[in-house]
Amino acid sequence: MYAIVEIGGQQFKVENKATVFINKMDVKEGSKIDFDKVLLTDKEGDVKVGQPTVEGAKVSAKVIAHVKGDKVKVFKKKRRKGYKKLNGHRQEYTQIEIQSITA
Repeated sequence: MYAIVEIGGQQFKVENKATVFINKMDVKEGSKIDFDKVLLTDKEGDVKVGQPTVEGAKVSAKVIAHVKGDKVKVFKKKRRKGYKKLNGHRQEYTQIEIQSITA
C-alpha cells in the first residue's frame, strides 16, 4: 500500500516503514506527526483519488532526526569584469519514518 501526501507544499510518495526527508519542521525528535492531506491511496490495485483529498485518509509518521543535506556551491562570474562570487548552502531536512497509512 502506498499513498501520495502533500507535506509543506510538496508531494511525496510514501509507503509503510519508508524513510522520507522533508523540509525542516519545528517538531521534536521522537514525536509523532499525522498528515491529513492525502491526495491518492493505492491498496493492492484499489486506487482512491481525492478531490482534492481522500476523505478519512491519514498518514502517521515518527520524526527520526533533523539533518543537513549536501553542500551546494553557488558560483557567479562576469567575464572580463573581475567579478567572482562563491557562496555555499546546506538545506536542512527532517527525517521521518512512515508508521501507518489509513484509508
